[in-house]
Amino acid sequence: MPPLEGRRIWFVGIGGAGLSGYALLARAWGAEVGGWDRVETPYLKALQGLPIEFAPEPVVPEGWDEVVVSTAYRDEVEGKSRSELLAELVSLQSSIVVAGAHGKTTTAAMIAFCLDRLGDDPAFLLGGEVPQLGGNARAGAGWLVVEGDESDRTIASLRPEIAVVTNIDLDHHTEFASYAEVESLFVDWLAGAGKGVRGDELEPVDFELAVPGEHNRRNAAAALAAIELAGRSRDDAAAVLREFRGAARRLEPRGEAGGVQVVDSYAHHPQELAADIAAVRDGGRILVLFQPHLYSRTRHLAHEFGAALASADVVAVTDVYRAREEPVEGVTGKLVVDAVAEARPGMELAWTPAVEDGARFLAGRARSGDQVLTLGAGDVDRAVALILEALA
Repeated sequence: MPPLEGRRIWFVGIGGAGLSGYALLARAWGAEVGGWDRVETPYLKALQGLPIEFAPEPVVPEGWDEVVVSTAYRDEVEGKSRSELLAELVSLQSSIVVAGAHGKTTTAAMIAFCLDRLGDDPAFLLGGEVPQLGGNARAGAGWLVVEGDESDRTIASLRPEIAVVTNIDLDHHTEFASYAEVESLFVDWLAGAGKGVRGDELEPVDFELAVPGEHNRRNAAAALAAIELAGRSRDDAAAVLREFRGAARRLEPRGEAGGVQVVDSYAHHPQELAADIAAVRDGGRILVLFQPHLYSRTRHLAHEFGAALASADVVAVTDVYRAREEPVEGVTGKLVVDAVAEARPGMELAWTPAVEDGARFLAGRARSGDQVLTLGAGDVDRAVALILEALA
């Protein structure tokens, strides 16, 4: 009997990358599934045929036994948290959970890709689309590969057979008071798992990958260590890992116009920005449109953002993408602009509060041989089409 047969689960916020994947797996495991969201999203393509309602405010019809609520709506609707359901899903199948400050989507995707190509039929729940795997979530009979989240400490509730921590950094300033507090969470979590991998203790792989950058060679090292713990040959896994072309919005090439390459990335922490800029550096100029994500992160890391962006050649910064936070007086993207100017006086730099303004600024300065990077975890990726259109 499927492990969730007889359950009726309604998902509030079903259109997100997380809950849409949970819903897909729950349906495959026998549950009746439905949900609500404000708008239709690409993640819902895999859930066609399910009862999904679209409305400005959350909807929970009568007759559903369980309600699972996205973090974004936890103050509006009563129900089970996403982390509670995820903990149950992880407990129902042999699981590999990947967590860490940076690189967890890519590392988890690398693991799922290798297991898939090696014939293990993995299930997976990832934070981004992986074109070579057909999406961000899938049911399968093999290992369940999951991307975990430390932002609200919910990673502590997951008990996988194999736990992977890519690296440790202080990124979520409203939840953690210090780096030591983040490290303690991860160390305790690793200790509670059957087997563990610390990616920051491994040497990066020494072979060429299809995805660029030192950081991806480190991600690959963590992925191979996990695959080896799962009982597969490291050499066999390394051979197929060379073919991995990345996840959506992780240094994703989006097009070329007028001899200018446009690349989009989810990078939203100073270390990630610096790593992405270094990864694509090939002798030509790099123009960056950066959208800060969260007021708390912008306030605490403005100086570090400035230092990272100073390694580019031309920079435009938009206003803060608020996500789950309320605005904070005096905290705007201008803090980052000032930090870049301080780090590299005289650099070609612009404060462009609207994404559209930033796209126009960079398109007007790009020339053949340049690369344009759109960086951020919000909606800065909508600038890609604007930039390509202007360049054409």
